Amino acid sequence: MSSERTIESTGENVEEAIANGLAELGVGPSDVIVEVLEEPSRGVLGLGARPARVRLRLFRPAAPAAEVSSAPADGGQTAPYVEHEEPDDSELAALVEAREVTGPVDEDAEVGKVVLNELLERMSVLRPKITIRRAEPSKPGENVPWLLDIGGGDVDRLIGRRGETLAALQYITRLITSRELQRQANIVVDVGGYKTRRAKMLHKLALRMANEAVQRNRVVTLEPMPAHERRIIHIALRDHAEVTTRSVGEGDSRKVTIVPKSLA
Repeated sequence: MSSERTIESTGENVEEAIANGLAELGVGPSDVIVEVLEEPSRGVLGLGARPARVRLRLFRPAAPAAEVSSAPADGGQTAPYVEHEEPDDSELAALVEAREVTGPVDEDAEVGKVVLNELLERMSVLRPKITIRRAEPSKPGENVPWLLDIGGGDVDRLIGRRGETLAALQYITRLITSRELQRQANIVVDVGGYKTRRAKMLHKLALRMANEAVQRNRVVTLEPMPAHERRIIHIALRDHAEVTTRSVGEGDSRKVTIVPKSLA
């Protein structure tokens, strides 16, 4: 597969269209740049409705199946379910462990900050202040994302319902920055630490619900969440000895289930 393969995909909403494209390419969100070509429309009385349409540009080949399949826990059969929404460890670290950077930064952060400032200006956001943060690499050579945290003024409106506005702002910032750099931009966008607080809360929730699933020996189903929040749940429990996680449902109703391995 070419490292610059580009496809278009559709779905009932932008999130679903992106998920469909990732599934077709066999890659994760960190492997592509996403361009929203068309927002979904319900039409009038059901007439003229159209799906969301996105373009995904692949930066590197999909990993071979042996690299993404779950290893068998007891030498038996390999688990058949592979969750394509599983996140990059470094992106989660960027949210939870990032600290303000006062010294030099690389091109990703510099160009990303300029792009984000221009977008905020066009959105008439008053007096925004962008703070650059980054987590320490957990191992030599790890490419930890830069976190651009927007504060000041009237930035709370940038979060939106369930973080949807913020997710869209991050997609656009990454897209433009990546075009400027001619490679994938390694940045994450946050507003007033919203994603950081939410990530920590979801991580604790995942551990608590996993404990409940094990104690009661039953499947626990969480409330519907957007893709980036489901990814936090998946990675929090990825190495759990007694449970596994799956995403079920469609569109805005998609949610995470926590399944005891005794029932899987």
